Amino acid sequence: MKRQSGAALLAAMLTVTLVATLATAALWQQWRSVEIEAAERIRVQSAWLLTGALDWARLILREDARSGGADHLAEPWALPLQEARLSSFLSKDDSSADADRDAFLSGQISDLQGRLNLSNLIENGKLSAPAAQAFSRLFAQLELPAPELSTLTNQLLAAQTVLKPGENPDPLTPLMPRSVDQLGWLGLSTQTVAALKPYITLLPERTPINLNTASAEVIHASVPGLDMADATRLVAAREAAHFATLADAGRLAPAVNDAAASNQLAVATRFFEVRGRVRLDQSVVEEMSVVQRDGLNVRTISRQRGPAPAPAVGAPG
Repeated sequence: MKRQSGAALLAAMLTVTLVATLATAALWQQWRSVEIEAAERIRVQSAWLLTGALDWARLILREDARSGGADHLAEPWALPLQEARLSSFLSKDDSSADADRDAFLSGQISDLQGRLNLSNLIENGKLSAPAAQAFSRLFAQLELPAPELSTLTNQLLAAQTVLKPGENPDPLTPLMPRSVDQLGWLGLSTQTVAALKPYITLLPERTPINLNTASAEVIHASVPGLDMADATRLVAAREAAHFATLADAGRLAPAVNDAAASNQLAVATRFFEVRGRVRLDQSVVEEMSVVQRDGLNVRTISRQRGPAPAPAVGAPG
């Protein structure tokens, strides 16, 4: 009898263990399903918010085009949107699961013609001397290795080589990058790409530099014969009053007139970068879009969306 009682007790314990295991597995599956559904809901909501933010940015740029004239940093499009709470717009039903969710949106529009354009390096299938000199001055100013610039131009020429009918492509031909982050494909080191990123861009066509938005480093690199002190003086002068024409800048720095004559400079812009950032609870999604404005037509030519990078250790929050 004692042996039978012991066996029954063991069977009961095994049964309880099995039921607890199955219950735990079922609970975990349910939790996982809830988390997946929540993540998908956040992804969809973030996508809609970022699409709306991009449309709003395009509207701002369109209205700016109506007034015409120069593009400068005192215009409405250049003012960044600080993080603003949008929770009240996500749901009107206070009893819903999203009623107590914190949602924030921030963003900024930047002038991409305030940077050196890599597409300027190639003109009619050949290396453009003025653009090559501008990049050479930028590399020297940032103390970057000159051999990497030579590698960059050679690889860029190879990537844009047009094959003749019946000609087989070289398997070693590099792919043409679509953004500055991909310049490692053309032989640049990670450190060089990081140093260049604030000063260069990659646009689908050749573009002049906008003197109203370019940094002193970019202006110095773009205008032959202009030293850094004169470039800094131009940047300070435009803060008081933007350059309505290139002649306005030329009166302050005569070297600008020669570069303006070769169509390397401008005071207006066609290409802009729109950055949006949505924070829903602990999830942060960022989107970077490039838009092209021709008259009142503002169209999106590229969009990249993904989770925001984690802040560096020790960086301020």
